[in-house]
Amino acid sequence: MSEIKLVECPRDAMQGWEEFIPTGQKIRYLNSLLKIGFHTLDFGSFVSPKAIPQLRDTEEVLAGLELSSTKTKLLAIVANVRGAEQALNHDEISFLGFPFSVSEEFQKRNTNSTIEESLMRVEEIQKLCIKKNKDLVIYISMGFGNPYGEPWNAEIVIKWVRRLSAMGIKIIALSDTVGVSNPVNISSLFTQLIPEVKEVEFGAHLHSNPLTWLEKVEAAYQSGCKRFDSALKGIGGCPMANDDLVGNLATENLVSYFKGIQDLKLQDAAFRDSLAIAAEIFH
Repeated sequence: MSEIKLVECPRDAMQGWEEFIPTGQKIRYLNSLLKIGFHTLDFGSFVSPKAIPQLRDTEEVLAGLELSSTKTKLLAIVANVRGAEQALNHDEISFLGFPFSVSEEFQKRNTNSTIEESLMRVEEIQKLCIKKNKDLVIYISMGFGNPYGEPWNAEIVIKWVRRLSAMGIKIIALSDTVGVSNPVNISSLFTQLIPEVKEVEFGAHLHSNPLTWLEKVEAAYQSGCKRFDSALKGIGGCPMANDDLVGNLATENLVSYFKGIQDLKLQDAAFRDSLAIAAEIFH
């Protein structure tokens, strides 16, 4: 049985936080998360400080991380080639994440480019990643629905996944940007994509409220998904959801669910420490 991969996303938790989190606090929190045993830590982003002021200190934070005794790999988000080049200057980073939206409107808002322009960026970033022996992770934004009145259906998502796969992308996470995923559309997409596009590892970046997380996780897992993004305490999510209750999946919920299925090899004491630090930072 292939292992369940947990991707902890403090970057997603922090990026929309209104008060600037001091660099030292970020480093302390991330170092505590690195001790737990997650597969990947989505720790920061190389994007315009104007766009995401909270993460303007990503390079300083990276310099303070204790990586010698962790197996957890680092992922950084980029939105263009310049950001990718910055990220690739750091050997410590294993994965670059790029938000690719199947909504034209959201792609313009999020990365200031059209879908076709973004596809060209993906192609260029993928070439840079191959040269540096890094993996590019594509997040399919608006993967489960569209709030802008544009057409959305599973076929549109599948079409773009095929194009990305043809470019050599090996990891694609379907992202529920505005909290509209449900067991039906989650199952529909994963049961179609996983058997058809075998060369791609599919992940789920789901947003939920505290009442709907379980049905969403079950739908994804039972449809063959083994890679899940989450954040401690469920903090973060998309500001456009306009709903404080629709945040990231809470890591503690995911862990409690998967513990009955597989030994996740997580360090319980480190997990408790990180929860305590998260309570200090995000209050």
